[in-house]
Amino acid sequence: MTIAEYGAVTVDPFGDSAVMVTIPHGDQAIRKAGIVAFRDRFLAHLPHGVNDVVSGLESLLVEFDPLRITLEQVEYAARLVARWAPSPSDGPEAARTVRRFSIPVVFDDETGPDLASVAEELGLAPAEVVEAIAESTFTIALLGAAMAPMMDGLKVPRPVRRRAEPRTDVAPGAVMIAGTNAIIQPFPGPTGWRVVGRTPYTVVDISRPDPVSFRTGDVVRFVPVSPAEAVALDAGFLLPSAEEHL
Repeated sequence: MTIAEYGAVTVDPFGDSAVMVTIPHGDQAIRKAGIVAFRDRFLAHLPHGVNDVVSGLESLLVEFDPLRITLEQVEYAARLVARWAPSPSDGPEAARTVRRFSIPVVFDDETGPDLASVAEELGLAPAEVVEAIAESTFTIALLGAAMAPMMDGLKVPRPVRRRAEPRTDVAPGAVMIAGTNAIIQPFPGPTGWRVVGRTPYTVVDISRPDPVSFRTGDVVRFVPVSPAEAVALDAGFLLPSAEEHL
């Protein structure tokens, strides 16, 4: 993905100490790929005074210290980076390591209380929904709240609606879907996503030096297993099954 492929970025003020960067393109796939390419460039050339960069599926929130850098300077830096800065992936020396994960998941009425309703919505049998999830290849688009991995790539007949009434307490490891995205719940908490299964693995462990299993760009496949097989795994912290350089 190059600048020429997605055009100029849009930089809008977001309060007094942040800007929102988006890609004004009519194709959603281009917008998503473009914001990932911009994020890589911006992080590689981070301006002085920027405190944090928060990824969205189609946007990037850049938070800055207004005592160290002005909004106008952040906007100028963002446009300059988008136009001129080489991407970290532009050269072979900076090849990006993409890690692949095969994640065992139990899909049943207990671990996936929304599986039946998702199947009914899509006009499929629950087993067909599980098959569609297992045949989908997901890419980590961003780490959301509590470092939850949000991923693109769900191949179903149409986007899945969120729950009309959110669940208040979802177990860690819950595999959830909405739209054409999937996410894994790292800690107990509420969600409006549809819960379809659960992995026995831990994906976030704040006691570890590297507390999160995933990085953006990593690739995920979900592998259906039985409850007995999940117990036999004696699962701990999730590690990648393979790595490749892109």
